[in-house]
Amino acid sequence: MANSFFRFKQFLIHQDKCAMKVCTDACVFGAWVANEWKGGNEKMHVLDIGTGTGLLTLMLAQKINADFDSVEIDDHAFEQASQNFAESKWNDHIAIHHNDITQFSAAQKFDLIVSNPPFYEKDLKSDKHKINLARHDSSLTLSTLLQTCSALLANEGAIVLLLPYHRLADVEKEAKANGLHIVRLLKMKQTTTHNYFRIGAVLRKQFAERVTEDITIKDASQHYTGEFVELLKDYYLYL
Repeated sequence: MANSFFRFKQFLIHQDKCAMKVCTDACVFGAWVANEWKGGNEKMHVLDIGTGTGLLTLMLAQKINADFDSVEIDDHAFEQASQNFAESKWNDHIAIHHNDITQFSAAQKFDLIVSNPPFYEKDLKSDKHKINLARHDSSLTLSTLLQTCSALLANEGAIVLLLPYHRLADVEKEAKANGLHIVRLLKMKQTTTHNYFRIGAVLRKQFAERVTEDITIKDASQHYTGEFVELLKDYYLYL
């Protein structure tokens, strides 16, 4: 059974009410995005779609000068994220919305939109409804997500998604259909002996040559790799 909370160096994630718990690939993704956008002097507007526990918002808030809007449709996840935000040192910069993202509107366009969206389309489903809603995109397809993101995105902004590696062709197809370009790609492996299992994809309205990088979480001895430690050292307690 997963722990009811996950403690990071600068914040705590309660997760007992959420179907999807804190996981390593989401932490890698959050740290990668935070490093890419940290250090700016001008305050950004950031949108987190399907915030769940609020993990991504809090990881970004630790390093990015921004005001955050976090949207969550599930009742229990909304309640949990609200608690996690309220207990954090960045609560004054985070607004959480209990809403369907397709019905969400904002006074401004967003400089950065992040999402760890429903993972699977037409894959096997769990018999637990909440896990299905969190993992599968029968409620929010990739096509609908990108249409929605494109409408909310500032002209110079970026959309960053975490997806299974096998859905790379899907996101390339849907990006093209919505006038978006994948300009950066992070490919993740669990260990040196595994194949890629996740991707982080940065999409923009302007074309640029794609930059591709990869990261392996653990080496052959099941120890964290140096690149993983470097990426997560500001977040994980024992790195």
